[in-house]
Amino acid sequence: MAKTVTVEEYVAASAGVQLAEVFGAIAGAAREIEWKIRLAGLSDVYGAFGAVNVQGEQQQKLDVFANDLLTQTLGALPQVAAIVSEEDEGPVVFDRKGGTDGDAKFVVIFDPLDGSSNIDVNVNVGTIFSVVRLHGDVVASVLKPGTEQVAAGYVLYGPAAVLVITTGSGVAAFTLDEDGKFLLTAEAMKMPEQGPYYSANEANAASWPAAYREYLLGLLRGELGGNAYSARYIGSLVADFHRTLLKGGVFLYPHTDKAPQGKLRLLYEANPLAMIAEQADGAAVNGATRILEVQAERIHQRTPLVIGSRREVEALQKAVQKAALKDAGEAK
Repeated sequence: MAKTVTVEEYVAASAGVQLAEVFGAIAGAAREIEWKIRLAGLSDVYGAFGAVNVQGEQQQKLDVFANDLLTQTLGALPQVAAIVSEEDEGPVVFDRKGGTDGDAKFVVIFDPLDGSSNIDVNVNVGTIFSVVRLHGDVVASVLKPGTEQVAAGYVLYGPAAVLVITTGSGVAAFTLDEDGKFLLTAEAMKMPEQGPYYSANEANAASWPAAYREYLLGLLRGELGGNAYSARYIGSLVADFHRTLLKGGVFLYPHTDKAPQGKLRLLYEANPLAMIAEQADGAAVNGATRILEVQAERIHQRTPLVIGSRREVEALQKAVQKAALKDAGEAK
C-alpha cells in the first residue's frame, strides 16, 4: 500500500479521470470544511443559521457553509450536470455554457454535514455523498435504485479527517495530511462478519416494531454468537457507521410511531453507506428489503436503516420477515 497515492490518483487509475476530478473536488471541499470545523470556536460558526431547510430542520451555520462550498466546487466541473443536497428543495442544475451535450455526465447527491447538531459540543460530524450517471432528465436520473450508483463515499471530520470511498470495486480510505491532501491509508477494506457492538437510539425503542425490540434483546442476551453485545451510539450517522465498518456490529434506525417512514434519507444517507457496506462484505436493509434495491420515489425520501456486519443484518432481516408472515397469517 503506497501512502503517497492521493484520492484523485487512486480513482483515476480505477475509474477514469472524469470521476477522479469529481472526487478531487469533494476532497478539496472536505479540506476546507475540516479546517472550518477546527476553527469553529474562533470564527463564530457555531450555532444555528436562523433558518430551516426543506426537511423542516434547523440549519446550522456550518450546514450552510458546507452546502454552499460543495455546490460551488462541484458546479465548477463540466462533467457534473447537477447536485442534489439535503439542504435544497430540488436539484441545482448547472448551466453548461459553451459545452456540448456530452460534457455533463454525473449528478452528485449529498448530505453536506451529517450530524451538524453535534458541532456545538465538538462531536464528530461528516459529509456523505453518492454519484450517479446522468441519463436525460436530472430527477429521473436520481430516482433509481441504489444499485445504479457509480460511486459513493463519506468524510469523517474528527481527530483525523478520513475520506472513505468506493467506485464499485472495493472500499478504500484516505487521510488528510498536513499539506491538505487525502492520502491512501487503507484499501480492500472488509467489515468483520460479526462484531461486538450495536448502535441505536434506544430512547425510541418503545415505539419500534416488536421484531426490532426482540432482536435487540437477543443481542443483549448473547443469542447471536454467544457473547452479549455492547452499546455504542454517537448520534452522528457517519461516525457510528465508520466504527461499524472498522469494528463490526450493527447500526439500526427503525421506523417509529413518530417517523413511520423512517428518519434517515434514502438517496444521500442510506444508499451511499449501503454501497460502501456491501463493497466491504457487509449488508444494509430497510427491514425486510435490501436498501440498494429500493426504488426511490422522492428526492428527500426517508427510510428505516439497518446496516453493518452481514451476520447481524441478516438475522434482523429474517426476524422482520418472520414477523411479517405471522402478521399476514393472523390477518386472514
